[in-house]
Amino acid sequence: MKKYVTRSLMGITLGLSTLAMTATSVQAADVPDPLRLGIDMPYAPFGYKLPSGELTGFEIELGNALCKQLATHCQWVEQDFDGIVPGLLARKYDVIMSALTINPERERQVLFSAPYFTPPSGWFVKADSPLAKVTGALDSEALKGKVIGVQRGNLQDHYVTDLYGQVAEVRRYTKLDDLVLDMDSGRVDAAFLDQPVGQDTLVNANDGNFVNTGTAISEPKKYFGDGFGIAMKQRDRALKKSIDSALEQLKADGTLKRLNAKYFAAEKTTTTSQ
Repeated sequence: MKKYVTRSLMGITLGLSTLAMTATSVQAADVPDPLRLGIDMPYAPFGYKLPSGELTGFEIELGNALCKQLATHCQWVEQDFDGIVPGLLARKYDVIMSALTINPERERQVLFSAPYFTPPSGWFVKADSPLAKVTGALDSEALKGKVIGVQRGNLQDHYVTDLYGQVAEVRRYTKLDDLVLDMDSGRVDAAFLDQPVGQDTLVNANDGNFVNTGTAISEPKKYFGDGFGIAMKQRDRALKKSIDSALEQLKADGTLKRLNAKYFAAEKTTTTSQ
């Protein structure tokens, strides 16, 4: 009788072990190896290259930590922002991690993870511009006849086009470097960008030649959404579950807080750590 009970317990233990191994295998199968992440570069401080050619930035470091948490390897795939969603749908990469705002329009095309970062948008002008003295919101009267620079196809493009397209010229850029050149030469009067991107690309990198002006903007949600999320194809619900779980772990262990402090200590931004 004793032998029978012992063997029965061994059988139960082996059965539970098998179930645990099966569950682990299924979870691993949900996450490709490597995990290909589409990103628009450069978009400092979210993603850019060091002189050595190494990729770095807030999203690069967070993505690499995410892959480690998922027990997979990151493979970063560069893609211009205006083609980043079509690239996902064409299977050029598995997910998008490129300062992509969660909003209703995009949710009709892709499935988003939980948000991992929520920045406001801001106006940037040359330090000697009359617009630099504006302390409140930049309105249609202030922007009348001006040239406004935005990144092609992003939320700032849609916002500026809808609100100011009738009174100002909206000039769209695929690469931020080209926008900076036109700002510097005076061909663009104001840029409307994610606040930390404008701060890093224009203000911090140009010895006081540019300033952040007016008030930061994060409403209405129609344009500014619910923060940045990782996008994947609509059918990849199991992958979303794995990514959301990994993001929660990175919040819990302090990784997200540490990266926020490293890249945005002086910015008016918030992580979705609540």
